[in-house]
Amino acid sequence: MEQILAISPLDGRYSSKVNSLAPFVSEFALTKYRVKVEIEWLKFLFNNPEFQLPKLDTLSVTLLDSIVTNFSVDDAKQIKNIEATTNHDVKAVEYFIKDKISPNTVLNHYKEMVHFACTSEDINNTSYALMLKESLNEIILPELDKIVASLKHLSTEYKDISMMCRTHGQPATPSTMGKEIYNVVYRLERQIKQLKNQEFLAKINGAVGNYNAHLVAYSNLSWDKLAQNFIENNLKLTFNPFTTQIEPHDYQAEIYDNLRRINTILIDFCRDIWSYISINYFKQKVKAGEVGSSTMPHKVNPIDFENAEGNFGLANAILGHLAEKLPVSRWQRDLTDSTVQRNIGVGFGYSLLGLSSLAKGIGKLEINVSAIQNDLDSNWELLAEPIQTVMRKCNVENAYEKLKDLTRGKKVDANIIKDFVNSLDLPSEEKAKLINLTPHNYIGLANKLFS
Repeated sequence: MEQILAISPLDGRYSSKVNSLAPFVSEFALTKYRVKVEIEWLKFLFNNPEFQLPKLDTLSVTLLDSIVTNFSVDDAKQIKNIEATTNHDVKAVEYFIKDKISPNTVLNHYKEMVHFACTSEDINNTSYALMLKESLNEIILPELDKIVASLKHLSTEYKDISMMCRTHGQPATPSTMGKEIYNVVYRLERQIKQLKNQEFLAKINGAVGNYNAHLVAYSNLSWDKLAQNFIENNLKLTFNPFTTQIEPHDYQAEIYDNLRRINTILIDFCRDIWSYISINYFKQKVKAGEVGSSTMPHKVNPIDFENAEGNFGLANAILGHLAEKLPVSRWQRDLTDSTVQRNIGVGFGYSLLGLSSLAKGIGKLEINVSAIQNDLDSNWELLAEPIQTVMRKCNVENAYEKLKDLTRGKKVDANIIKDFVNSLDLPSEEKAKLINLTPHNYIGLANKLFS
């Protein structure tokens, strides 16, 4: 389909920025994961002597593995054609595999072991777990790591650039630009650490989670141990021993809430940088041929940070619904999770789009030291805080009130501050310390709190 006809901008206008997710979160990807789980389950059954199946020869194993490794768009279309008759997507996968193995005498003889003792959710929940694990590890987390690395670089580069802070939008105690950016680094690293340690839970325990049919077919087997073995060793996921027909999706909610927190931190960062650009603390590199306004030729708009903010917001709307809805299912199973989970790629797609825009915006930033210094030079009243603090230390009465009378709602300069300090009855070493203080060097440990 032509991109210009796409309903979703992820598949249209922005497809080039998010298509790296397609092998992991598209319908093609979900279908391939289902095929993979079915094949791995079939191999697991043949490889366990408890099931009294013949040992597969090399050609049989190669055939099974090739169904996964060579899975193509045409294969996915074939499954969709089967689904047109079955009206059941997982059953279509089963029939597809049975057809693929039919040339092999041994596999064809035991083709009813495909999807053996499985409900469709045994295949779905494992497929989605693999989808989430691989899309996070292969796409989302590496992009987040790139953002953190860029911010660390900026925080180091701007470590010693003093700047006036703003609390409530008003002039406030100075910091450094590097330290203010590192605040974001620290917040992100905490959340990313949690995401990297995330468990991906899965089950393969039948219609309501009790191995009912399994035990009738093979009553002498420890089915819970077999299921755990398959989930942990064959699929490299975390086994969930207690479920209904569905894995309850609590771990998925943890992922989506974690991503929402990361996106929210980045929204906060985008708004701060947007504001710093608006007061000229940052300039943006100009690219030849780009236009900032259709009528005002001078403009260089912070569109990358605006796009990032907007797309992180869209991602959070989707991820929020996923997190709130998926852990809720009527009795032992309803189907509302099925249609909702198909939108995982939408939430991840808008997150990735936000990260792409943010990375582009960060790459355009140029610090405007002169504008930052001018703000510091114009706001000597910032020193009211340390002066009154030293006065308190030296037991000068009404220290706060005296500085309030001198500075509140007023503009003071270096001379006014120095005259005031010289008038104080303070020990010479304390007075010298205050005389040497400027808005530029009144930064506390801001340039020493991180390396």
